[in-house]
Amino acid sequence: MFGKRITPPGTVTARTPATPAKPAAPRTADIAGGAAAKGPDIDHRLQDVRIAVFRDLIDSVDLTELGRLDPAAVREEISDIVSEIISMRDIVLSGAEQQLVITDICNDVLGLGPLEPLLARDDISDIMVNGAGKIYIETGGRIELTDIHFRDNAQLMNICQRIVSAVGRRVDETSPICDARLADGSRVNVIVPPLAIDGPTLTIRKFKKDRLTLDTLVGFGSISPQGARLLQVIGASRLNVIVSGGTGSGKTTLLNCLTRYIDPGERIVTCEDAAELQLQQPHVVRLETRPANLEGAGTVTMRDLVKNCLRMRPERIIVGEVRGPEAFDLLQAMNTGHDGSMGTVHANNPRECISRLENMIAMGGYALPSKAVREQISRSVQVIVQAARLRDGSRKITHVTEIVGIEGDVVTLQDLMVFDIEGEDAQGRILGRHVSTGLRPKFWDHAKYFGLERELAEALEVLP
Repeated sequence: MFGKRITPPGTVTARTPATPAKPAAPRTADIAGGAAAKGPDIDHRLQDVRIAVFRDLIDSVDLTELGRLDPAAVREEISDIVSEIISMRDIVLSGAEQQLVITDICNDVLGLGPLEPLLARDDISDIMVNGAGKIYIETGGRIELTDIHFRDNAQLMNICQRIVSAVGRRVDETSPICDARLADGSRVNVIVPPLAIDGPTLTIRKFKKDRLTLDTLVGFGSISPQGARLLQVIGASRLNVIVSGGTGSGKTTLLNCLTRYIDPGERIVTCEDAAELQLQQPHVVRLETRPANLEGAGTVTMRDLVKNCLRMRPERIIVGEVRGPEAFDLLQAMNTGHDGSMGTVHANNPRECISRLENMIAMGGYALPSKAVREQISRSVQVIVQAARLRDGSRKITHVTEIVGIEGDVVTLQDLMVFDIEGEDAQGRILGRHVSTGLRPKFWDHAKYFGLERELAEALEVLP
């Protein structure tokens, strides 16, 4: 029966089907009688149906052939076959329940299973799966436990392997940690047993469908209109920028916003562990690191990428996340004609960002005096943009800080704009405003060279 449906040219080649047994796994009478019931019993019965129907589908169709068809056509084909299996098993379901079973099975075969509804919600920024039974989300800056769960750890492991294999990586007992990405650029981290004790752990940092801009950040209150204008000038003036912030503070989002003001004629090379930057310029070369293969060879590190991109005639180099000895190579690039290069660093304030850069350079084994390293930093980086996630869950740009130079052994910083916390409202939301310090930046002449001194004066409320 299933073979006839899927053998016509242009569709899927079916295996010789085994006639589905009469309802044995799912209790048909209970399902029929439980249609009017409420609570967990319905979920349990539908779960039995999903398992049995899914097994029949696997026995009847060669799922490897499905990848050759358009996703919409595959969903329609699977929906028809699942409907026939339900009919042959004499399972009585309401229209809504049958559609729910079909949707779940399609998601399981083609998508990310129970996570599909969460991926479709644009108000969710993070999805955290702690084993098959616990799925948390972050929405509105708060972490919440959902009532969604996987069938078992095997189903969750299959989803994890599907995600990482799509980008040419693997995750198993011999390689239990993996960074990957979804098709939309969302960042994915997977860690599986034996390292994850309670089952596979999957973390997804979602990208919004609509790309955020500085105007959007102004609407969110993350930056003031004057601050947004200052960042526009910084992005367009080919200044070397480090975006600093803690985990989940919005560093990558802010870096994406800054890159929007790069001239379309510039050649940009990006280096990332998992490609997630969304540059809109036409001339962009995207590079991505590679882990070791089964033999433990073939690793391509971030430092390898940064070194190589210097030979690719870049005008700007953008490192998605600086977290190791590649910091030294990026600073050298910034100081040797690649003006306007950018990167992100994990740090809680601009001063700590300087220390982090020093430490990462030391990780590379360079036996350089501290003063020499600090001089390199002060001559290479011009602006540090600090992002923070506040205690109410909101994300703010708290500092726009310029590196002025070095005095003795100390790198000199001056804040151009800061976020001044004034208190909180009755709902616990932090109240504050972005304040210009009124200082004239050292890069004033740099902005003047690009004809942006008037915009800079208006942003900082200083005389042109």
